[in-house]
Amino acid sequence: MASFAEATSVKSIDSHTYGANFHDNWCVGTVPHGGYVTACIISAASLHFNTTLNSHKQPHPLTIYLTFLRRTSIGPAIIKIKDIKLGRQLSTIHVTLIQSANREEVVGYISYSNITVESGLSLSTSWSLYPSPAPANVTRMIEDTDENWKSLDKEVLHAPFRKASANMDFYVPQNASADRSCVDQWLRFKSGERFTMESLGMVCDMFLQVVEGYREQDNTTSKSSGTNFNRESEMAPQKLGIFWYPTILLNLEVKKVLPPAGIDWLFVRVRPKQIKNGRMDLEVVILDVEGDLVALSNHVALIVGVERNTATRRDQGAASAKL
Repeated sequence: MASFAEATSVKSIDSHTYGANFHDNWCVGTVPHGGYVTACIISAASLHFNTTLNSHKQPHPLTIYLTFLRRTSIGPAIIKIKDIKLGRQLSTIHVTLIQSANREEVVGYISYSNITVESGLSLSTSWSLYPSPAPANVTRMIEDTDENWKSLDKEVLHAPFRKASANMDFYVPQNASADRSCVDQWLRFKSGERFTMESLGMVCDMFLQVVEGYREQDNTTSKSSGTNFNRESEMAPQKLGIFWYPTILLNLEVKKVLPPAGIDWLFVRVRPKQIKNGRMDLEVVILDVEGDLVALSNHVALIVGVERNTATRRDQGAASAKL
């Protein structure tokens, strides 16, 4: 079982090429978790900015924009970097993740800066999370005695299939929200590792799936009251099997620099605006224990059967393993 640090470690092959290795315990089914893959790519980009581009003194990922073209797979991966625009305030690189048969599986752009020395106009806005999440006491959450939050049974996560989720502790509201399309959670590593800038790529994609909340509430309602489901309630409970939700587009903007030693806890809220025809958008907000905004993320994901995840990969070079 690889720790997160071990699983996201990368090595330099040359000045613009880096090697990674995807581990089984950070997979969903047979496919490496999308946020885990994102974290590996950010790790390669950080190594690039700390070595090849060290003279620019831009250590912090600022924006990440990735398109997932094909399923990744367990084992070695190559991350190729092309310097696109190198500037004094911010620099942008293009990244390509390649696996066997020279398959390009993930492509995108990442911008780096030095957030700690940023200057310029700052204005206060009226933005806040609505509804506000319940207060949390992380010490009581560890003891599972917090009045507002409880630890989540790993069986709810379908841990045998969603192996990556089994590496995390999830804490959810004691009282379920009336809005089942809104998912709130506190998150920490089971291993005791801490969240760093690179791990934000994983955190922005590590959450309880919105569709699963529909299953749980619909099943409860149907058993207790025999309610008939109308067309607006998405799917009848018998059709809500275990789905795979492959990300096809992920972007991330970092708002706050985490300390080099990392932090133990992060709050994540996930909310879609539409779930329709097997596709959904997801808005992700990440806060720290002080309530500060750490990062924002938006995703486009598909909703497909698990057989799409576990299907045998055809070895047809760049044309294979399509989502």
